[in-house]
Amino acid sequence: MVYAPGSDRDFVPLMKEVLASENGQGHSSWKESRPYFKFDRVEKPVLFISINSSANVCGAVGVHEALVAYIAQRGIEAYVEVVGSYGLMGLEPLVEVQLPGMARVAIANVQAHEVDELLDPIFNRFLPEGRAVFQHRNDLHHPWSGVPFMDELPFFKQQLRVVLGLTGKYNPTSLPQYMAHGGLFSFVKALRSYTFSDICDIVERSGLRGRAGSGFPTGKKWRMALDVAADGRYVICNADESDPGAFMNRLLMEGSPYRVLEGLAIASYACGAGKAFIYTRNRYSIAIQRLEEALASMREVGILGENIFDSGYNLDIKIVKGPGAYVCGEETALIRSLEGKRGMPTSKPPYPTTAGFKGKPTVVNNLETLSNVPLILMNGPDWFQTMGTETSKGTKVFSLSGKCATTSVVEVEMGTTFSQILEIVDGVIPGSEIKAIQIGGPSGACIPPSLFSLKVDYDRLKEADIPMGNGGILVYDEKTCMLDMVKYFMGFIQNESCGKCIPCREGSQRMVEIYKNITRRPLSEEGHNTLERFKGVIQLEGLAEVMKDTSACGLGQASTYPVLSTLKYFRDEYEEHIFDRHCRAGVCKDLRVFQIDLDKCTGCTACVKKCPVNAIVGAPRMAHYVVTERCIACGACLETCMFGAVLTH
Repeated sequence: MVYAPGSDRDFVPLMKEVLASENGQGHSSWKESRPYFKFDRVEKPVLFISINSSANVCGAVGVHEALVAYIAQRGIEAYVEVVGSYGLMGLEPLVEVQLPGMARVAIANVQAHEVDELLDPIFNRFLPEGRAVFQHRNDLHHPWSGVPFMDELPFFKQQLRVVLGLTGKYNPTSLPQYMAHGGLFSFVKALRSYTFSDICDIVERSGLRGRAGSGFPTGKKWRMALDVAADGRYVICNADESDPGAFMNRLLMEGSPYRVLEGLAIASYACGAGKAFIYTRNRYSIAIQRLEEALASMREVGILGENIFDSGYNLDIKIVKGPGAYVCGEETALIRSLEGKRGMPTSKPPYPTTAGFKGKPTVVNNLETLSNVPLILMNGPDWFQTMGTETSKGTKVFSLSGKCATTSVVEVEMGTTFSQILEIVDGVIPGSEIKAIQIGGPSGACIPPSLFSLKVDYDRLKEADIPMGNGGILVYDEKTCMLDMVKYFMGFIQNESCGKCIPCREGSQRMVEIYKNITRRPLSEEGHNTLERFKGVIQLEGLAEVMKDTSACGLGQASTYPVLSTLKYFRDEYEEHIFDRHCRAGVCKDLRVFQIDLDKCTGCTACVKKCPVNAIVGAPRMAHYVVTERCIACGACLETCMFGAVLTH
């Protein structure tokens, strides 16, 4: 029996038999088929195309259609497989080709119109010059000449890909392919070999901590829910990922949905829960579709449902599509949203592990946290202990965006420094100078280059008063105004605040007002405007401390990190805005003053015609000048002048 992509349903009986047997991996038919499920061997050419949210923006769907049309028009017996993303968004759309006997080779940035000219030489065993970026290492395949192996590229070589180990390599909705890589056997092992308490012990011994930012020990949380006497328990996978610039969870859902579901199933068993939920955003259409397809396949082979493999354990998993509210990233607000109520945090205690969904003990785990669990059961807690630092074990997934050279999702060992993470993505965009990074989304801290030697470790970052958050890292260059950036995020926090508690609701609004005031030129230079603006900054610091100490939920408390961290590390920019009325990045347009160089001005009147408020005066063919009191600093004159006569400071 040889595997052909697209024929998964033909293998449902085999999958059932393999999972139900005492030693499924020793099954003869399974042994025969497994190399084909993993593409260690292929009898016909296979074309792989990465379909995911970022690739679709670059035209991946059109490339997929072009690949299908190519083999149909030429009558080639080949297969087209959809895979997830490796996390290197700059290579999308990424097409890989595996010919019988040849290594799987990747071609980057493929467009639909060039499919024919790329594939024609490849099918004749010639690679288009300069287009192949890497090939997979496999002793069963003959390598392509002059193409680096995947594990030799600096991007992959500097990572430790554990959670991301399968993304990009296989069809995310193919159950046989997932099982060929060891999938689902950890859950079956848990059902057959361990009690609820045993699983809690294994995960606790591994040292796995919550990847949502707080770093609470996962096994300990499970045991807290297990020890509460109740007639029902629930486990919720928090896949809402509400931080702007964070897309790790979405990549995992799109690229490895079975691993997410298996981790959730194991967590549910450990907590004695008969029902589990995946709470995600309604606009994550690709992720939701792949999760639903994976759930259907798991039900079909009997891994979900009643009395799973005669273990006496029942489990059902449901996908819930949330409205996309930022506050629903907080676990109690998420639970209320799940119950059909308005997403608002509740007071703690009681904690969800005591009284959560419908008043029952409830465990809420981050998606990345759960994705580690099947691997811990597969390899043992001691294996997980070998990675990371003394207090932070395992790896951490980060998404890097902003002004970094390569927008990416990477996975590094705990204890890696921020400098090393930036090296993986080649630092800042060429020609720019890195100014700061922000970790933790809109409620994260801004870190200057002097602190890039800090290690990714929950306790060390806590000592430095830096939250890890979900793992979204935004990179800023010298063209970023730190005050303008904080103003934007505080506006985001204000709009997303649930409004329940006064410190967050009113405090965020007042902060936005203060930032608006200090990033624009005062209407009059008379009086005590400078002192009033400086007073606003003093209030800002005190206000942030009050919000941090008294907000009702963790999101409100953490929302002050951008303010406090920039005041601490970028205070000189505050002083420039207040005292000098100057924005060094040139971003704060309301602080700009426009003047005309009389020696360069030719009197062409082009700027006069473009000025929306008639702030430029002068006769034709005579030097013009700007009436500062009228100028709104829109910059139209600067963009229009062809002689470089318009100056700004």
